[in-house]
Amino acid sequence: MSIDGKWNLTINTPMGAQSSTIDFKSDGSTITGTQTGAQGAQAIENGAAKGDEVSWSIDIVVPMPMTLTFNGKVAGDKISGTVTLGAFGDSTFMGERA
Repeated sequence: MSIDGKWNLTINTPMGAQSSTIDFKSDGSTITGTQTGAQGAQAIENGAAKGDEVSWSIDIVVPMPMTLTFNGKVAGDKISGTVTLGAFGDSTFMGERA
């Protein structure tokens, strides 16, 4: 399953639903790219893909510095999973190919 391309994501947070776009590029099992939202653009770190499972993290500074860690599954043109929101614990995200 190719993750390459642009995706629209919605992340459920304590501050409400947050939208972002993400541009994935894969090279074997490694994922790179940029995730852009209200906080600006962040480089994808620790990106990995295995079958339909994907994971990556981004570092944000607004509303406070923290790392968001994503673990999800791709099903066709849809993606969903969990996101660890630093000290705020786990939540969910979902999205679709743009």
